[in-house]
Amino acid sequence: MKILILNGPNLNLIGKREPEIYGNQSLDEYFEVVKKRFPDCDIETFQSNHEGVLIDKLQETMGKFDGVVFNPGGYAHTSIALADTVRAIGIPVVEVHISNIYEREEYRHHSYTAEAAVKSIVGKGLEGYSEAILYLNKK
Repeated sequence: MKILILNGPNLNLIGKREPEIYGNQSLDEYFEVVKKRFPDCDIETFQSNHEGVLIDKLQETMGKFDGVVFNPGGYAHTSIALADTVRAIGIPVVEVHISNIYEREEYRHHSYTAEAAVKSIVGKGLEGYSEAILYLNKK
């Protein structure tokens, strides 16, 4: 199974940014563990702070990937364009949020991308990514 792990704005700062919410481990460090945990999966990772780049990357998955694990970051709460792209690509997308967005500021409680995804995993820390891969492997 070929899976893209796609991360949105500010997620390149995980490990440094608000460690009380996001922890001290960087995504790069964690994804090395994930790749070893799922040796039968071909896992590619990508991060961008730019909405259009994320849209382009999602569109590029068509015909090349079996599933996407997507942490849109703050764009989850603002981007109808990303939600439309998730709907358009025709492959399963699991949304992941490291923190529990429903226990944070009220403006984070709604996710446009979650409405388009096949599943949304929130508040499991970095392990949410592994849970998403397990879910995609069962589909």
